[in-house]
Amino acid sequence: MSQSLTHTEDLLQLCLEGKQTAQLEIYNRYYKAMYNTAVRIVKDSAEAEDVMQESFLNAFTKLSTFKGDVTFGAWLKRIVINNSIYHYRKQQKKQEVNLDDIMYKVEDNDEVGRDHSGTELKAQKVLETMKRLKDNYRISLTLHLIEGYDYEEVSQIMDISYANCRTTISRAKESLRKKMINA
Repeated sequence: MSQSLTHTEDLLQLCLEGKQTAQLEIYNRYYKAMYNTAVRIVKDSAEAEDVMQESFLNAFTKLSTFKGDVTFGAWLKRIVINNSIYHYRKQQKKQEVNLDDIMYKVEDNDEVGRDHSGTELKAQKVLETMKRLKDNYRISLTLHLIEGYDYEEVSQIMDISYANCRTTISRAKESLRKKMINA
């Protein structure tokens, strides 16, 4: 891509015109973050890859509905989260996935220095412990603490009331604390 096409808005306009090189550039800019979001919810790397691919396809097909009220990345992440939750629930209904047997890896940050190794180990322990939480606790904590959504957004994504969302997140934090102490 030339230097004049480095801005996301320019790329999105080219995507609307059907330029595949622009779509590839958008994909390259966002795929790691979207994959990490998906894998935290579906807990399976292959399924997360499928969800991410489907989400990009959805985004490119529905790009004309993107109004720019939020950043493109936030809009795309919402699509990924919704697709991830849908796929996760669908797998649960089929019961094809044994949650205890599935492990997923959080991509390591190459920039973490030696001074942060203790913090990194603690964070890894928290993420590993979160995998053992009940599904609604794990998903609500992931959306709230890791993805940064507020209570109102989490309640909309999970299709629960605001009060139920606050209670669920509070109980999830308490459950996480207990599991961390007993680990």
